[in-house]
Amino acid sequence: MEEGLSHVDAAGAARMVDVSEKPRVRRTATAAGRVDLAPATVALVRRNALQKGDVLAAARIAGIMGAKRASELVPLCHNIEIEHVSVDLRVDDAGIGIEATARCTDKTGIEMEALTAVAVAALTVYDMCKAVDPGMVLRDIRLVEKTKEGD
Repeated sequence: MEEGLSHVDAAGAARMVDVSEKPRVRRTATAAGRVDLAPATVALVRRNALQKGDVLAAARIAGIMGAKRASELVPLCHNIEIEHVSVDLRVDDAGIGIEATARCTDKTGIEMEALTAVAVAALTVYDMCKAVDPGMVLRDIRLVEKTKEGD
């Protein structure tokens, strides 16, 4: 097993990490990403004029729902008790920036939930806008910061 690959055993097989001996601590993670849109699509989003409805509201709710289901979507992700998720969307002239912050008090991280929130919010923007902007680009989904009590 290579150093740092905690989800792989000595034989190279995927495994879930055993966190049973770890203490519960307060953890926070922030993730970000964006959806690049055509200028005409940005204008429609700003006016809330897309046929499917309010893109920003739908994406915010979808992101929160995605965070709550991260362990169902990512095979080796632990099911943790999420205490808070926020999803913020900012419209600019080139598209929509997305940032999600998630918090828990548990034995293992919260970064997968924050990343999933951003990804699902971005996919929702895509779904809401695809009829008018098939050239959209989802990009730069990344972990911005993760902290735990005692760091």
